[in-house]
Amino acid sequence: MVQSVLGSLVMGYRPLWNAARRLAGVQLYLQGEGAVRVDAAHLLRTLQELWTASSPPLLLSPRSPQLLAELLEHAPRGTPWIAVPGQWLAEPSLRAQAQAAHARGLRLVWQGELDHLPDTDTARLFDNSLLQLSPGDAVQALQSARGAAGAAQERRRNPVIRGQMYDGVASRALLIHCLDDSGALAVAGWPMEDVLHSLRHQGARPAREVVQKLLKAIDQEQSIDRFEDILGEDPLLAYRFITHINSAALGLRTGVDSLRRGLLVMGYGSLSRWLGEQLPHASSEPDLHPIRASMVLRARLTEHLLDPGDGKELRREIYLSGLLSQMDELLREPLGAILRRVPLSSRVYDAAVLRTGPYAPSLELACALEQADAHAVRQLCETHEMSLEHVNRSLLRVLAEWEPSGP
Repeated sequence: MVQSVLGSLVMGYRPLWNAARRLAGVQLYLQGEGAVRVDAAHLLRTLQELWTASSPPLLLSPRSPQLLAELLEHAPRGTPWIAVPGQWLAEPSLRAQAQAAHARGLRLVWQGELDHLPDTDTARLFDNSLLQLSPGDAVQALQSARGAAGAAQERRRNPVIRGQMYDGVASRALLIHCLDDSGALAVAGWPMEDVLHSLRHQGARPAREVVQKLLKAIDQEQSIDRFEDILGEDPLLAYRFITHINSAALGLRTGVDSLRRGLLVMGYGSLSRWLGEQLPHASSEPDLHPIRASMVLRARLTEHLLDPGDGKELRREIYLSGLLSQMDELLREPLGAILRRVPLSSRVYDAAVLRTGPYAPSLELACALEQADAHAVRQLCETHEMSLEHVNRSLLRVLAEWEPSGP
């Protein structure tokens, strides 16, 4: 018997990023598990209990008409945004529920292709839209951004509508056009591969804001726990720190395999001087912030998916597994070669590189949740004997603590 509504759902998530390259909200995918009816009212109460004033806004995205109908029928005013796929409104009963929900004051988001916008009567039911850009839309948008290539070529119409949210933004150029030039409210996901490729000539550099934040914490004589937390907000800075603390220049007799041990060995003065050396070469590129923030979120989720009984030292280790699991994207070389340069625990290497060992289940689930891969989540839960309730509760707690103002 299912004891909680969180055991009757498969969830996944996707960040929504605004023009400031900060978190505008989170799209939370909801899919019913098997034939079990989802108690929508219970689900909404659970979200309300976990969310605080500093938590990111939510866009609930049910993946079946049945679950959408439950949400539309039972959601009270003040509920998070609810995504309504436009094609589902062909069902008269669902359309009637959407009309009733709108009349009750629910905030609905129309979801569909930019090429097939809703008619005027339908559009009145919605506060916003999440519009899918087709390859043709993307080409037209970029052509409109460039302007006419010659006197004989007519300037193309910009298909991007101001104030809406967009899906299918697959390149940095299109990202800049949507958010900066066309006034999009947010984009769903972030084109990490293309952003990193377009910035490859700058080289991999830690974030200036994180370096400055840690220097300020040192000046204020904050705790070593706080230092470790801040250092863990930038995967590249954390990796450079571990590399530095294990360098021949420091002449340590034994290897340092964690951020905390490194901080204890280094001391405040040496840490401050090292950070001062990093600062002139640090990056202020805003397009990198969503990438770093997403890597940090993966690490936090990987850590929280551990059994609550596991010790703090193991949690720090598994956090590092998640944090460093995408260093190959940042440094553009094989992950195995990157992690072999530092004396990390074999458990970290096995999870991040080989996807084996005791930390692999948590990391694999964290990756499946960010891909919103319901089939993979189900299989991993079954294989590793983890309950859906535990996985979903861990996800919601991590998302609720992810402040929109920071990584």
